[in-house]
Amino acid sequence: MNLLFELSGENLSLATAELSCVGNVIRTENGIAIADVDEPERTTRLAQTHVVMRLLGECDATKEDLERLLESLEITAPGSFCCRARKIHPVTVNASQLELERMMGQKIQGIVDLKNPDIEYRAVFTNSRCFFGEVLHSIDRGSYAYRNPQRRAFFHPGVMMPLMARTMVNLTHVEPGQLLCDPFCGTGGMLLECDMMGIEAVGSDYDPEMLIGCRQNLPNGAYIRADATNMPYPNEAFDAIATDLPYGQSTTIGADSIDTLYTGSLKEIRRVLKSGGRAVIVTHKDIRPLAKNIFEIVGYYEQRVHKSLTRRILVLA
Repeated sequence: MNLLFELSGENLSLATAELSCVGNVIRTENGIAIADVDEPERTTRLAQTHVVMRLLGECDATKEDLERLLESLEITAPGSFCCRARKIHPVTVNASQLELERMMGQKIQGIVDLKNPDIEYRAVFTNSRCFFGEVLHSIDRGSYAYRNPQRRAFFHPGVMMPLMARTMVNLTHVEPGQLLCDPFCGTGGMLLECDMMGIEAVGSDYDPEMLIGCRQNLPNGAYIRADATNMPYPNEAFDAIATDLPYGQSTTIGADSIDTLYTGSLKEIRRVLKSGGRAVIVTHKDIRPLAKNIFEIVGYYEQRVHKSLTRRILVLA
């Protein structure tokens, strides 16, 4: 089934990459993507998407072309419905949002309910095209904000926000029933996201203070104190790895230098990762020259946090 995704505008390349955990992306435009998805219900796991729709059609970005598209579709809503239109800058449409929504409502047969509709039809205008779909669900991104790390039992400055931690887990393509490892688990952000998704996860860290905090945040979690350059796991023990490497400013690293830590931990991650599995590695500097000697690099993204920190995200296989 072809689904239409209205993406977060914070990092479009990262949002598009995340979709690969639920389907095959076949087309992108500014702010949207179309993917072939076998199981639409799995898209609720996404973090970098606002709205998921069943794609019903597309046309040029004009009111008249949308009107003709709706006439050709001959839609009769199976329940009460509403219509919404969104314009993604810099698209220009020869009608206001209200005019577009009113016209859409007139072309669809059924009972209009603007307050509590059973069905929402949505037209998204971007670049020179209009994409029309039926909303399957919206992603409650507000829940990620509510789960701000400062609300946890144990907080440490500089931890990754839940929205980004969920994205990192999704980039590994790990599924419920599989096993993920975070060898620098810190206060447990990745493990918490796995727990919410029904994914088994094991965390380790060299810093005992972080493990105490992790236990407070996830009392039933699985974690041990371990050196990431010499992990106590057998070969190919994990289906996926997702981790935020320490930056060295305020962390206990258990190595002579950050470069030594990075080299040793990447080799160990390669050892404990199953063949065909993915490792998603986050750090503050570009380590592709190092990683390419150990892994195949299948993705690289940057996420600006603030003026003195840009996260570099590597997807390795």
